[in-house]
Amino acid sequence: MASNIAFLLLFSCVLAISLSPPSVQGRPATFLQDFRITWSDSHIKQIDGGRAIQLILDRNSGCGFASKSKYLFGRVSMKIKLIAGDSAGTVTAFYMNSDTNTVRDELDFEFLGNRTGQPYTVQTNIYAHGKGDREQRVNLWFDPAADFHTYSILWNHHHIVFYVDEVPIRVYKNNEAKNVPYPTLQPMGVYSTLWEADNWATRGGLEKIDWSKAPFLAYYKDFDIEGCAVPGPASCASNPRNWWEGTAYQALSAMEARRYRWVRLNHMIYDYCTDKPRYPVPPPECLAGI
Repeated sequence: MASNIAFLLLFSCVLAISLSPPSVQGRPATFLQDFRITWSDSHIKQIDGGRAIQLILDRNSGCGFASKSKYLFGRVSMKIKLIAGDSAGTVTAFYMNSDTNTVRDELDFEFLGNRTGQPYTVQTNIYAHGKGDREQRVNLWFDPAADFHTYSILWNHHHIVFYVDEVPIRVYKNNEAKNVPYPTLQPMGVYSTLWEADNWATRGGLEKIDWSKAPFLAYYKDFDIEGCAVPGPASCASNPRNWWEGTAYQALSAMEARRYRWVRLNHMIYDYCTDKPRYPVPPPECLAGI
């Protein structure tokens, strides 16, 4: 285990060179530059001149925010410090959503709280063309409440990759040629919420939220969206010069593939692809690999 951690630390710094054309938007300086509060503005506090925010969950309310624009392809990332101590029954969500009622596209990070001393679980899910139910769960290998960590979603024409501190924990390939749904047409907004979900979030709902520990606090900073804003130039999303469409981002590098396998081998606790009672025949995307 110690050697695995040392391995990750040794290669924890990845340099990404951006060659984005002028039509690409990214890197807001403050929260309100690119985001708006959508739920309970009294429960979202701006810190450091708006360069960071605090989300609050108590008996009265949770809270949420959303990007002012939608985006078609690109990368979104935020640094988040999750709820410390007893967080059972809470969900801190960071996701992209097309906000369409019938044929929804969505890419989800959901951080599921736990009792003090137990690991945090991150659940990812993907909706494509209205179909979801693609949950995977990974126990984080560090304490995400002790400091900020970076959570990112890369979405291009080749694959979708969920990253934790530049470590890929999930890959969903574009296999439209094999009739596997993949989000290519609908722009998605960037959203985050903090809410109570003790009917399912921790050990399937067995562990309930302890309101005596409220308020529950999560912190965000370094909001970074680099993508094709919609409305915007129609040619942006298909521009092969966008950095996220470059050769280096069309598949995992050898180093990323090793990290990915390490996470899946040591920290994955649920994968819908291997849930035989639920899917006696694995869904076709499960056979695609990385």
